[in-house]
Amino acid sequence: MDAAFIERVKANVDYQRERKAPPDGFPSFPPIPGGRYIDPGFLALEDAALWKRAWLYACHIDELPEQGSYILFKKTGSPVLIVRGKDDRVRAFYNTCRHRGGPLVKEAAGKSRGGFVCGYHGWTYDLEGKLVNLRDRRDFVDLDFDCHGLVGVRCERLGNWVFINEDPDAEALLEHLGPIPAHWQQFDLETIRHVDSRSYDVACNVKVLLDAFLEVYHLKSIHKDTVDRFLDHRGTDIVLWPNGHSLMITPNRRDGWVDPGTIGMAEFPSVTELPQRFNLSYNLYPNLVTPVAPTGLPFLVFWPVSANSMRIECHWFAPDWGDGERDPLWETRIDNFERILYEDTQFAPQIQESVESPGFKGISLNYQERRIYHWHEELDRRIGEDAIDPAYRVTPRLDGFVESA
Repeated sequence: MDAAFIERVKANVDYQRERKAPPDGFPSFPPIPGGRYIDPGFLALEDAALWKRAWLYACHIDELPEQGSYILFKKTGSPVLIVRGKDDRVRAFYNTCRHRGGPLVKEAAGKSRGGFVCGYHGWTYDLEGKLVNLRDRRDFVDLDFDCHGLVGVRCERLGNWVFINEDPDAEALLEHLGPIPAHWQQFDLETIRHVDSRSYDVACNVKVLLDAFLEVYHLKSIHKDTVDRFLDHRGTDIVLWPNGHSLMITPNRRDGWVDPGTIGMAEFPSVTELPQRFNLSYNLYPNLVTPVAPTGLPFLVFWPVSANSMRIECHWFAPDWGDGERDPLWETRIDNFERILYEDTQFAPQIQESVESPGFKGISLNYQERRIYHWHEELDRRIGEDAIDPAYRVTPRLDGFVESA
């Protein structure tokens, strides 16, 4: 995040506070068709385009603390084994034996001493996924061990964070994220620590709740006694990037305001001016939202469970605190955040009921909500326009408002 970007954001926030209308030339948005939230055919296209072909947050390196540590990741519908090898490199494989499909591990997490053994017939693989042994080798004719290793899944790191992608032809993670890795270097990505992880089930389509985290138009209604007391939504600036990513910058109502719940907590030593003065919320397409702060940040990760249910995960990260336990102030901070999260989720089941009713025809968005439209435009690009029923397509409107990475 360079000085020019910081100065531009500060000027844009001042402009946003004073404007009387959207900027000249900004387009109106046609309604986003309601069927994109409930139609089984469209949801199937969305499922195939997003969860099997996107870079998705999987874990933090603290969750793989030793060589042989592993987690079993199932959120895309495929069982993916993520393991830290003897060389400390993190790799991912389908948890699928090359003999007859038996699982290598059954537990959600654990540690292997040196490899994985299929419990069905005893085929054995090392931590790098190579087939190294099998029972009754004499009965296999011309079996090539080199061709029967575990099938790999793309697995790359952004600092201490691990991402996976089931598309073998996907663009490299750091290239795909555009300017975001450079923005985040101020958070000491190579030393950032995992604090806590929790998840919450919500009875709505995943987009119903995700939409709420892409705008601040709702603050005065939903957060009138909490977030709206210190954030000025009318000054919000938004940056749209390629590949569906975006950033929302919302100023504090009072310059110099500091979240009381963070006072006394350690800060990243290299943090820049923007997180000190503003609320910065990034969306890493498709399902990761993070409001970053000088003292730490959550990854809010949105996962579909069914057409009308989802799970939101909250993973918290902090500056390296050295040996010993984390700062006890984190308990209060997470509790405070949970109260705000409840405000965001309280109406979601009722919204889902409305979305499924004949009264829901679509979503009419304003200038403040353009991140939502940007998200849907990217979804159509990933699905492919020709594959989408014309009644459910989103008309492109933002081409001239997306910044080059």
